[in-house]
Amino acid sequence: MSPFLGPFQNQLDALEARARRRRLMPRAGQDFASNDYLGLAGDRSIARAVADAVARGVPVGSGGSRLLRGNAPEHEALEARAASIFGSEAALFLANGFAANMAILASLPGAGDLIVADSLIHASAHDGMKLGKARTVLALHNDADAFDDAIAQWRKGGGTGRAWIAAETLYSMDGDKAPVDALAEVAARHEAMLVLDEAHATAVHGPSGRGLAAHLEGAENVIALHTCGKGLGVEGALVTAARPIIDLIVNRGRSFIFSTAPSPLMAVAVEAALERSLAGDDLRAGLQHLIDHAAQHLCAPLGLPAPASQILPIILKEDARTMRVATLLQQAGFDVRGIRPPTVPRGTARLRVSLTLNVDEAIIDSLAGVLRDALEQVPA
Repeated sequence: MSPFLGPFQNQLDALEARARRRRLMPRAGQDFASNDYLGLAGDRSIARAVADAVARGVPVGSGGSRLLRGNAPEHEALEARAASIFGSEAALFLANGFAANMAILASLPGAGDLIVADSLIHASAHDGMKLGKARTVLALHNDADAFDDAIAQWRKGGGTGRAWIAAETLYSMDGDKAPVDALAEVAARHEAMLVLDEAHATAVHGPSGRGLAAHLEGAENVIALHTCGKGLGVEGALVTAARPIIDLIVNRGRSFIFSTAPSPLMAVAVEAALERSLAGDDLRAGLQHLIDHAAQHLCAPLGLPAPASQILPIILKEDARTMRVATLLQQAGFDVRGIRPPTVPRGTARLRVSLTLNVDEAIIDSLAGVLRDALEQVPA
């Protein structure tokens, strides 16, 4: 190996030795890995909306950032509709949830502020906080009292800026739900801003799929992030908040300002997906049925707790064992992925089983049998 490439190869070899090297894999087998929870990625009504837009001349490319010539009527129409649906004063469409979290947490909290974030919050939130000027503290996962204590201690130590609370409403690797009402009470008590990432809840949970914090939207101190590439089945992210907050992101959010705008066709697709989600109580009921079925026929026989949502973690702890079991499942025709540190904490490597409407009861039953055999074949 050349002296130029050798150090890079050495890093890859070290990851391989620890069972942590990642590789791109083609789609194969039954879908237990995607975030397409309602099966909307292939929804015909969304496809028709995009086809109609193409037919009337909506361009594929935006041509530039939103602050240059990339701001299309389709972007603005989507944002107006999203604000109406979610009950906020305004909305902003960004390329993806990572860019949205970066824009919110890097640009809005100030140098004298404090951000208290859940310890298991998305990596994009961590990166946004690193780029920002506010002090950051991680609170014990889903413990509202820990958030309260962190802000109180900061004030006691002389903190005079604004406090910010950042959490997901449904966590992507554990599938558990945040105590959003308790967090809202903490925010009210401390006059704090509340940033709630609805990435894995949008379209799937809440009234008409509007998320687990739908009842909080519209409050002046609430900022919500609705990722569009998961339950909505399309792409991008919507930030919903009061108009001054949205306008400040437009002025200071570097991941928004310096990114080429999403395709106008994708804005059309997202708006169509939102409309399908609003009328999608049948889809949500179908997914809940699969969750209940998995609890009885997959979790119970293996001694696993019933899933709290559509995300079912099977924690195997060891990286190598996790990846070996995942490989056996994939070889048997089930697309289940192993999740290792640093995506999850050290010692909590797991299989992440994602329940979607792309499978049915019989497929879940088949997975349960293959999983049982794989766990026996690769003992702890």
